[in-house]
Amino acid sequence: MNDTLTIGNYEFASRLIVGTGKYPSMEIMRAAHEASGAEMVTVAIRRINLDDPTGKTLLDYVDRQRLRVLPNTAGCFNAKDAVLTAQLARELLETDLVKLEVIGDPQTLHPDACETLKAAEMLVKDGFTVLPYIGDDPVACKHLEEIGCAAIMPLAAPIGSGLGVCNPYSIRVIKERAKVPVIVDAGVGTASDAAIAMELGVDALLMNTGIAAARDPVAMADAMRHAVIAGRTAYLAGRMEKRLYANASSPMRDLISGRPERA
Repeated sequence: MNDTLTIGNYEFASRLIVGTGKYPSMEIMRAAHEASGAEMVTVAIRRINLDDPTGKTLLDYVDRQRLRVLPNTAGCFNAKDAVLTAQLARELLETDLVKLEVIGDPQTLHPDACETLKAAEMLVKDGFTVLPYIGDDPVACKHLEEIGCAAIMPLAAPIGSGLGVCNPYSIRVIKERAKVPVIVDAGVGTASDAAIAMELGVDALLMNTGIAAARDPVAMADAMRHAVIAGRTAYLAGRMEKRLYANASSPMRDLISGRPERA
C-alpha cells in the first residue's frame, strides 16, 4: 500500500515521529529510535550542549543516516526567541525544517497562540518548513495553515501527561478542515492512545515521553510503531457503524431450518 506522509517537500513511509528527551541513557534512546521505525526525530536545539567535555552531543546518538532531524524551539516563550532559535538550528543542522514551539504557560506548557502565529508568519517568510505546536483549536490551526505552515500539530493533552486524546471532537474538526497534514503532538501515553488518535484520521503522531518514560522504552517504541500502523490501517479500512442493539453475525434468515441429520 503506497501510503506516504508528505510534509512540504519531504516524504516519509513512517507516520511516527519520535523525540530525544527523558531517556534513561543515550544508548537506550538510540535503540528505541530503531525499534520505533520512525524516520524523523525532533531535537530541542536549546538542549544541545556544544561544550560537553566528552566532545559528544545529543546529535552523536541520532542515526542521521536513517533519521531526518526536526529541530524544535522548546524553551521559547516569545516569537522573537523562537525565530532566533530556528535560525540557529538551520545553520547548525543545515535544514529548513522546524517544529515551532512558543510556550505561554510554564505549568501546563500550553502554547501561546498569538506568539506562535507571529513566529510562524516570520519563519514561513524566511523560507522555513514550519510545523507548529498549537492547542486543539480549529480556528488557530486554520490561521496557521493560511499563513503557510507545512503541517499543523495540535496537542492531544498537555505535554508529558500521557492522558491520551482528551478532545477527539476538536481533533476530528481540525482534520476535517485542514488541507495540510495534521500531526497530533503531546499527550500520547500508550499504544491504545496512539491507535485511537490515528483512527480519528490524523496523518501522524509525534511522541516522546510515552516512549522514553516507559519501564522498557525499546519495547514501548515497538508497540507504538505497530499501534500507529494499526490505527492508520483501521482508519483507511473504515470502521463498522455503531449500533445500540445487537445485530447477529449469522442472520436467522440465512440459517438452514430443521435439526441436523445424524450420521
